[in-house]
Amino acid sequence: MGVTGPAGPVMDRDEVDRALARLGAEHEAIETSLLALQDHAGRRLLEGAELTGVTRERWASTEASITLLWTYFDAYSDALRSARDIRARRRWSSREDLAELTELLSGEAVTVAGSAAATANAPTLHGTPGKLSERYSLATLVDRMNELYATSLDMVVAADAVWSALPARIDLLAAELQRTRRLAHSVGVRPGEHPAGDDLERITRTLTKLREQVISDPLAFWQPAEGSSAPGGGRPDTTVYDREARALEDVRREIDAVLTVRQDAEKRIVALRDVLSRADRTLAEARTARGEVLAKIAATEVPVVSGPPTALQEQLATAAEYRRQGQWHRLSPLLESLEQKAEDELLRARESLTAVTAPLAVRAELRGRLDAYKAKVARHGFAEDTLLVERYEKARRMLWSAPCDLRAAEQAVLRYQRAAAELLGGPRVPDQGLPEDDRRGPGA
Repeated sequence: MGVTGPAGPVMDRDEVDRALARLGAEHEAIETSLLALQDHAGRRLLEGAELTGVTRERWASTEASITLLWTYFDAYSDALRSARDIRARRRWSSREDLAELTELLSGEAVTVAGSAAATANAPTLHGTPGKLSERYSLATLVDRMNELYATSLDMVVAADAVWSALPARIDLLAAELQRTRRLAHSVGVRPGEHPAGDDLERITRTLTKLREQVISDPLAFWQPAEGSSAPGGGRPDTTVYDREARALEDVRREIDAVLTVRQDAEKRIVALRDVLSRADRTLAEARTARGEVLAKIAATEVPVVSGPPTALQEQLATAAEYRRQGQWHRLSPLLESLEQKAEDELLRARESLTAVTAPLAVRAELRGRLDAYKAKVARHGFAEDTLLVERYEKARRMLWSAPCDLRAAEQAVLRYQRAAAELLGGPRVPDQGLPEDDRRGPGA
């Protein structure tokens, strides 16, 4: 690079070829990302939805950003094509060709019209809207596209996550609500006549309004993850849903109490059958979930799910026989005992389901921790550190493999954390059983 031009030292042929190869790879990666964003289910849903509130505002800006992304990409593609054409003129590029290529590849040689879709809602790089055109270097253009892509993807992923999680859960809760309403009417629990009936009406109104709000303004129900820079980092806000689910469960218990007081033994037996049936279904769900966990997680500590309790079914049959025979003095204490045992069995079934699915929650926590550390390392400029890259890839392969060895994956994440902490000069991560040869820093 002995020759000097307007953009600085002029590249030689080898430098030009290497730059073109690198830019070509970047072009292909950017194009793949843009096409994936274009085909994202969340983006298609946002295009066709009648949005309100914060989602409507964010989507207007995001649409403009996506349009501007394509404008930048087209300008980037044109510049790369021009550079390739200049390089292809002759096998051994002349000094004039090399100077022109240096300006195109390193200087601010890419012109983007300032009126591109635009600048209407999407912010410009230098915060100067209204320009007829702006000039960028290819490197600056890539940075700008990465920035717009990250913010656009974050919005699309967040909306899609809320739409994927909350409406279906609300519908399931609404179906349970309708069953509870029918049961309430059957025992005379109606609005204006019993507090539980008023609660059912309020829950109905709240769920109806909640579903409408979730559909039209999903971002109002999104909680971004603190400290996460990854697009879509966060979770749906289920506060209102959880509150109404708890309220419905309280009403259900109240109606059960009314049934106990008002209904005869036959009704109490029917209620017992219902509780045991729910427990059986929960146990069946736990057994199904256990098979899924065993397929995805290499964890021998996944508890075995027991079958339905035959003893309670036998006692329930005895209670029905007591009723047919009119042996009320025996039936009353037996029903009271069975009601408590049935509730305990349902609780046990739910706890079994929670325990069985616990490894999946642990894996999700490890994945989140690994990505959070990776983002932190990247912010400090150590994303390319060889040891960190090696340990990150090892941990990632373990966490995204099936079956996943949680113990080994946790140790791999700890190794990555410890290497990152030592590199960043932060607090030392405890060894927690790491092998001796892994207790060393990046410079070992």
